[in-house]
Formats: sequence, C-alpha cells, structure tokens
Amino acid sequence: MEGEKRPEPYSGLFADGHLVLWTLCSVLLPVFITFWCSLQRSRRQLHRRDIFRKSKHGWHDTDLFGHPTYCCVCAQHILQGAFCDCCGLRVDEGCLKKADKRFQCKEIVLKPDAKALDAMPHHWIRGNVPLCSCCVVCTQQCGSQPKLCDYRCIWCQKTVHDECMRSSLKNEACDFGEFRNLVIPPSYLTSINQMRKDKKTDYAMLASKLGKQWTPLIILANSRSGTNMGDGLLGEFRILLNPVQVFDVTKTPPIKALQLCTLLPYHSARVLVCGGDGTVGWVLDAIDEMKIKGQEKYIPQVAVLPLGTGNDLSNTLGWGTSYTGEIPVAQVLRNVMEADGIKLDRWKVQVTNKGYYNLRKPKEFTMNNYFSVGPDALMALNFHAHREKAPSLFSSRILNKAVYLFYGTKDCLVQECKDLNKKVELELDGERVELPNLEGIIVLNIGYWGGGCRLWEGMGDETYPLARHDDGLLEVVGVYGSFHCAQIQVKLANPFRIGQAHTVRLILKCSMMPMQVDGEPWAQGPCTVTITHKTHALMLYFSGEQTDDDISSNSDQEDIKDTE
Repeated sequence: MEGEKRPEPYSGLFADGHLVLWTLCSVLLPVFITFWCSLQRSRRQLHRRDIFRKSKHGWHDTDLFGHPTYCCVCAQHILQGAFCDCCGLRVDEGCLKKADKRFQCKEIVLKPDAKALDAMPHHWIRGNVPLCSCCVVCTQQCGSQPKLCDYRCIWCQKTVHDECMRSSLKNEACDFGEFRNLVIPPSYLTSINQMRKDKKTDYAMLASKLGKQWTPLIILANSRSGTNMGDGLLGEFRILLNPVQVFDVTKTPPIKALQLCTLLPYHSARVLVCGGDGTVGWVLDAIDEMKIKGQEKYIPQVAVLPLGTGNDLSNTLGWGTSYTGEIPVAQVLRNVMEADGIKLDRWKVQVTNKGYYNLRKPKEFTMNNYFSVGPDALMALNFHAHREKAPSLFSSRILNKAVYLFYGTKDCLVQECKDLNKKVELELDGERVELPNLEGIIVLNIGYWGGGCRLWEGMGDETYPLARHDDGLLEVVGVYGSFHCAQIQVKLANPFRIGQAHTVRLILKCSMMPMQVDGEPWAQGPCTVTITHKTHALMLYFSGEQTDDDISSNSDQEDIKDTE
C-alpha cells in the first residue's frame, strides 16, 4: 500500500553492525581481561623473585598455609603468601617488601662484637607460634587466640605471651634450647673466622666452652629422593638448627658440604642423611675422599632418615623402612642424639670384562648393601630404564613397588635368568662351590634385602648365625627364580644358603646377565666379579626403631648364647 512506510535499507545494516560489535566485545573483553591478569601476575612473580633473590631470608611461595596464619606486618589472617624457612616469618604478598626490610633473619655468623660473642640474646618474632607450645613464664598455652599474638625465639624455639614478655627476657642470653648440643652457634663460626685469620687451628679449646656433649649435626638431604619430601624437611631443619648446617645435595655435593666438618673439633661431627640408600652411598663415598685427603680426624658419624624406596641399610641400622612425616622433625633430632656409634663394612666390587684384547680398566664399585646377579637385578634394571624415561612418574613408594611387582610377575613367566648355574662359577675364599639349578645369586653385607626381608636368617627351626655388617664377612645365597623371591618376601620360603666368606669371586662364562650393586643395575657380558673388603664407615645405630624381625632375631641370638 502507498500509505505504508518501507524500511530504509541502512537501518538493517546498522542493527547488524551493533550485533557484530557486541559479539566482538563479549569475545575480546574476557580475552583482554585474562591477558591483563596474567600479565599482572607475571609482574608480581618477577617482583617476588627479585625480592627472594636479594633477601637474606629464605622466602618461599605457598598457595595455602597448613594452619591458621597471620601476616607479621599487617596482622591480618592470610590463606596464601610467603614464608621464610629459616626464621619462620609469614607474610601476605603485599607486605613482603616491608617484612623483608623490617625483620632480620637468622644470622649464621655474627659480627665481631665481644658482647655478642660471649652471650647471644634471644631473637624474638611475633605471632604464628607452634601449636601446643607453652609460655616459659606462666607455662600456659601460647597462640590460642585467633590473632597475631605471642612471641617465639627463632633459635631456642621458646615461646612467651605478649603480656609475659619483659625487658629481662628481651636481653636474656639464648641457650639454643633442647638441641643446643646439635646447633653450631653463630658466635662459634665468628670465632673460627678470627682464628683462621690469625692462622690458629686449635678448635678444641674454642669448643670446650660449648660443653663435652656438643656433637654438631650436619643435614644432607636429597630433595629428589622417594616421595620428594626433601624440600619440606630442609626448611624444618633450618628452623631448628643453624641454616649453615643444612644442605641440599642436589645443589651442594656432599664432598663440599662435608668440608664444614674441618671447622669442628676432631671426631665430634655427626651427619644425618635424608634420602635413600643411594644417597647414603654417595655421602659415604665423599667421606672416603676425605680420608684420601688426610682429613681422617674430621670423619663424622652418619645417621639415616629413609626417604627412598627400599631403605634396607636404614632398616639395618634401626632407622626404619621409610619416613613419611609420621614423627616430627624434633623427634628425629632426639633420636640422633640418642644413637650409638657402630662400624659398617664397605666392599670393593671389581668387574673385569673377558676378551683377548680387553684394554679397558676394570669397573669398580663400592658396595654397602648387596651385590646380585639374576631376577632381582633384572627387575631393578627394568625399573631403572623406565624411571630414566619419565622420572616424574616414580615419586611414590607404592607406585615404585607396584612396578617392581609387575616386572617380577613378568619374569615368573619368561624366566630370562634360568640355568644360571651353567653360566657362572662361584668361589668363596678361593674354593669353588658347586651350585644347584639357580636363577640368581645374592651377596649380602647387611641383614635386610628387598625392602625389609631378613634373607640370611630366613624362617623355620633351622638355626643360622645372624648376619652382621661389621664382621668382615659376606653372606652368599641363591634363589630359584622370581616366584621364589616373592615367597621369601612373604616368609613362605627360605633362600638356598651357599655360605659365608671374606672374598667372593664370580665368573660369568657366557651370555649377558643383569647385575646390580646397591640398587644400581646394568647388563653385563662375560666377566669376572671380585668382591673384597675395602674400608669401614662410622655409622649411628638407633635401637629404638626395631621391627618384629629384629626382636625375633635378637631373641634367637640370646637363645643361642644360653645354649652355649
């Protein structure tokens, strides 16, 4: 009709343009906001890292504190932020720079001030005191109020209420608390620096001021061992001890860390190795290097906190099969103070390849636990090969043992190591031994094997002398296959006991066979393996951590003495 208005052609295009514009805004705006937030987050991270790098504090980020926490600057309740693993300060992200300037961290070495050297005062920080801590003045519980309250000394760990804090406490000398016999005081290191400038080395006279019970402890932790608990343990030890005593062996090799022993009195140092049996072997090798350098007077005694998968050496020395945080770090230090010194045999394993034109030097290994050829070495070799490909997948003890179980079950069906007795010759102290139809031979230095099995003593009424790790003797046993190994693990069978010897010689005549020394496996061709005594290591034995097998073995030993 003529009276009706026709829509203008441009009005439809204008509406479509609005739709396109709003669509673009709805898509691009979230992208822009996300990009802007990520940019700001990156800037904050760079800013924090810059503060961390320049700071004397040991700052670490955390997305969630494990218990109610309050910022030491603004006193507000915080869920995330940063904390210092040396002095225990906790701050919000926005207060990090202020806290870094306002609060002083632990001083590992004091300034040469005569008053400070004679008696170092307490170093108090306010708030976030440990749960169930008590005031040293009124003996009532501290930190019970939901706010930033009460004080804690970062050296002796004593706590005191706000209202109980007096000027006398602020000026009182710090005695370093319960672990004073393990802590290296900053004043001691300051005096050592002064003595070295004066070219004096009489450290015993300086240590006499700290008492006869002073046995300083050095922590060597492997942050990559087992369940990756090393990082957390490093921080807890730094809070209880002097940070200069705590080392991560993945960053500072043991041979460098152990040079701290040369600043201590003769035969006074102790070392706590936090890691698996491989880490312990690494530290003991470094101690052997100290002997070569003529530093025998500074050799420390070694304790073990088991973080690995098998931990047979730790179990033999009474430190248990694994540490998962079930006991506090303070109790670990108490156990170290109560431990007794013993000796551990260390053995040289020499592998000489066969061949007319073999010009290579024999391979040499140092053995602390055991040497084996056969199915258990094959399981270790397969496990090691897969762990090298994807190390991040093997951070759980349960998963690691499940992988071992898988390869053990596979070998039960395949039997790659059968007819071992036809492929090898075995000599004990120079005498050849006739072997039955075996698949594996295991040479033991310690009582435990395979993650907690007492292999030599076995089970049943038949009495065998207890395996010792300090008698200069090796125990040699045989197994009939992977299934036999599994039966031994669950105490349904005994190994074939071949004998004890001071020297073991094994000749592999043909074919490739898997071998291992202390869990380090490899595939070996025809060769001669010779195991001889190398040296002793000074270890610490803790008698308070005994398993059922230890108790039964001790009772068996007492019965043998009674019959004699």
